[in-house]
Amino acid sequence: MTETNNRTAWQILTKVPKLTVYFWIIKIITTALGESTSDFLVNTISPYIAVVIGFVILCVTLAWQFKTRRYEPAAYWLAALGVSVAGTMGADVVHVGFGVPYALSASFYAIALALVFVLWHRSEGTLSIHSVYTRKREVFYWAAVLLTFALGTATGDLTAFTLHLGFFDSAIIFILLFCIPCFMYWGLKVNGILTFWFAYILTRPIGASFADWFGKSTAAGGLGFGNLIVSFILGLLLIFFVTLLYKKTSI
Repeated sequence: MTETNNRTAWQILTKVPKLTVYFWIIKIITTALGESTSDFLVNTISPYIAVVIGFVILCVTLAWQFKTRRYEPAAYWLAALGVSVAGTMGADVVHVGFGVPYALSASFYAIALALVFVLWHRSEGTLSIHSVYTRKREVFYWAAVLLTFALGTATGDLTAFTLHLGFFDSAIIFILLFCIPCFMYWGLKVNGILTFWFAYILTRPIGASFADWFGKSTAAGGLGFGNLIVSFILGLLLIFFVTLLYKKTSI
């Protein structure tokens, strides 16, 4: 009875979803959708206006997420999408706007993410997402998430462009790397918090690489479907899986 009560209490308090297969599927969809949406906006309208729109999307979606008192699938995953768009733009602005090499920007975001983790752990004593039920922890959580998106974007572009591996090969490499934390957790019983964040970071370049592969022109190494088409399809997939989450919780 105590275990059941504790589980019920956690479900009421937490602001993040359970780590099921749906979590990882939707996470990769949002990363891919953030990449294609960002590229569509930047290449369709003025990049400056696109960045402003991305910032507004980030603020609006996070405001909704922070306003909720418990985990709400639509609010959470729209916030993740907003962070994905903003994180993509942030990484792209640093490279395209200021000419910073991807290796340097990826290193910067990695250091910034490590700093957030250090401050988070010193303040709260844990980096577990299962403990995200206070405002301070939620701020640390979304700061870390934003930096993982920026880091993943810069890293994916590093392999695709700087190392000339292309989008598809980059996606395959990151999928193989994603298997490492999975094996560490399930096979070697390594700390779940460490393996979670390791895997979480890698989902960004996986989704972004596939989005670029489908959306970019054939001349750029993609399949040429276009960012709008890719965003539309990914948007439908996101709606489908989030709706599925509501149906599962209502059973």
